[in-house]
Amino acid sequence: MATATKKMAAAPPRRWRWRRWKWRTRHAVLALLLASVLAPLALYSGAPISRFSGPILTGRGEFGRDPSNSVARNEMGERLNALAQDTFDAVKEPVQTVASAGGDSKGERMGIAVDHGTKLGQDGVIRPIVDARSVPDRSNDSTVEDDRPKNRIEMKEMASRDPTKREQVGDVVVVGKEGALLGKGSSLGSEGEAREENTAGRSSEHLTGAASEGSDAKAISSNTSHRTAFEDSTISAIKDQLRRAKTYIGLLPSRGKHSFVRDLRRKMRDIQQSLGDATSSRRLPKNVDGKIRALELTLTKIKQIHENCAAVIDKLIATLHSTEDKAEPYKQQTHYVAQVAAKALPKRLHCLALRLTNEYYLSSSYNKHVPYEEKFEDPKLQHYALFSDNVLGAAVVVNSTLVNAKKPANHVFHIVTDKVNYAAMRMWFLADPLGKASIQVQKVEEFTWLNSSYSPVLKQLESHFMINYYFKTDQDKADKNPKFRNPKYLSILNHLRFYLPEIFPKLDKVLFLDDDIVVQKDLSTLWSIDLRGKINGAVQTCGETFHRFDRYLNFSNPLISKKFDRRACGWAYGMNMFDLSEWRKQNITDVYHYWQKLNANRQLWKLGTLPAGLVTFWNHTFPIDRSWHLLGLGYKANVNQRDIDRAAVIHYNGNLKPWLEIGLPKYRKYWSRYVNFDNVFVRECNINS
Repeated sequence: MATATKKMAAAPPRRWRWRRWKWRTRHAVLALLLASVLAPLALYSGAPISRFSGPILTGRGEFGRDPSNSVARNEMGERLNALAQDTFDAVKEPVQTVASAGGDSKGERMGIAVDHGTKLGQDGVIRPIVDARSVPDRSNDSTVEDDRPKNRIEMKEMASRDPTKREQVGDVVVVGKEGALLGKGSSLGSEGEAREENTAGRSSEHLTGAASEGSDAKAISSNTSHRTAFEDSTISAIKDQLRRAKTYIGLLPSRGKHSFVRDLRRKMRDIQQSLGDATSSRRLPKNVDGKIRALELTLTKIKQIHENCAAVIDKLIATLHSTEDKAEPYKQQTHYVAQVAAKALPKRLHCLALRLTNEYYLSSSYNKHVPYEEKFEDPKLQHYALFSDNVLGAAVVVNSTLVNAKKPANHVFHIVTDKVNYAAMRMWFLADPLGKASIQVQKVEEFTWLNSSYSPVLKQLESHFMINYYFKTDQDKADKNPKFRNPKYLSILNHLRFYLPEIFPKLDKVLFLDDDIVVQKDLSTLWSIDLRGKINGAVQTCGETFHRFDRYLNFSNPLISKKFDRRACGWAYGMNMFDLSEWRKQNITDVYHYWQKLNANRQLWKLGTLPAGLVTFWNHTFPIDRSWHLLGLGYKANVNQRDIDRAAVIHYNGNLKPWLEIGLPKYRKYWSRYVNFDNVFVRECNINS
């Protein structure tokens, strides 16, 4: 009985031990089951899962390359594609790709780009990302796609539009699917998302460490070059921010956003102080990243305010008009100064005229004899008419013509100047004879028949109105049309071209030349051109709208509108073949006098000889080939080089004469090559090319 009682007392402890062992076994099984369920979730909740049946990333023993290197990524992709794949329709690129040169102490981070087309991801590609706190210009980085966000602000804007979730935890950025952007210093996201960040951060750091162990020297070199490019471009990114900020400052007050202006100015000052004279990001202070982010955030807010493009356009148009109004007086002043510079005589040319004049009056009368005087009135020779008071300009015309002439002895030059420059002009050609060519120098005062009783234009030029217009000091100011106040219009030399039959009574044809032209080819063929009963052989200038008749004549006057066509082609003075025989037959000089008398009050045209020539030789002009006479080298900077090379005569018409400092340097060489810089008078006056 007692024994039975003891056995019964001993039974409960044995049964309890069995029951406790049974529960221990069950707990172990449950723990294993729980671990098998939770382990994948813990390991892969924040990391991308490869679609391939194998590890996502291993160390050097598997691939032997650092995935932060673009070369290594390509090789990795080729090897992965060779593995057996799960059943998917196609391999797609990640929704967002971000890149970096590889992490360093300055905050560059390794990122993982995931396309969550499925629950665990379709693409196992791992790409680096640069810290969002830097704002470099990555346009030259071939490993970064152009459509990525360049800073944290733009990433936030993309997050609001893209359904893909972006997470940034610790040193890892994960692109997810839920449209949220998480990271250090960000106020977005909930506590639950923060916990998921921590899990993803641990797994991503593990992957980053494994990848870093496999980097080689080539990857390090690539990362260094990328980092240098980023550092250099940081300065340009800051300057771009400042330019945008200055633009917004001009726009914000128009909409009453004065608080934004104050805030923007303050942040601009902070950035400018940080920037200083730095040319590299290494010289920037450590807190510059925060200032860049703050300014970018302010600019983004301002951009949202100015969604109305019409208001911005109106503001810009108003600014443009205001600027044009302010610039107009300066444009008029510039035009006036250019006219003054064009009509002024350079000191060196004035020196040349004085030296030649002095030498002329000191020399004996024997040395003043002009050779070949018998050729002056021979109609069988080729005669040139040149009216000028510019000694060096006339010398270049004569020299360039004879250098390119096939038979220089057949050429006769008739130069007419005023009494002031007569001695200098004559001395130049006496001291520098040009072969067997004949050169006659006259002064306009020798033409006693040319007086105010015969010439209406001479009477007008001597009037008190014209003298006051040109010489009264209180009018020496900027004028709307300063061109017409050029004293050359007051000189009778400019109007001698209308009296060629009277000047050369025994000649049949004369080639008229201006003193600002250069001859590049033989001109003998011009004397054989049949003008078909016309008087003036000239090159027409229809190629440009401002060379039409309505540019020069006042068509509001019925005398002009009834007689002429406003769209008729103009023609060029400077190289004109005149048939003096036909001129005398048709009495063209009287036609010129008729129109000059009608224009006594300047109601038909302004001053100048071209408008008078257009009305005088109306229906009496024969067009010759354009290659004979090329215009524009005195005002046009883009004359076609082929046209210059094939032109027989190039004309420096305009203000930019080749002997002036304001002349176009690219065209001066064509004129300078015919100047005799070895002449003693040229050297003494320091005239050089």
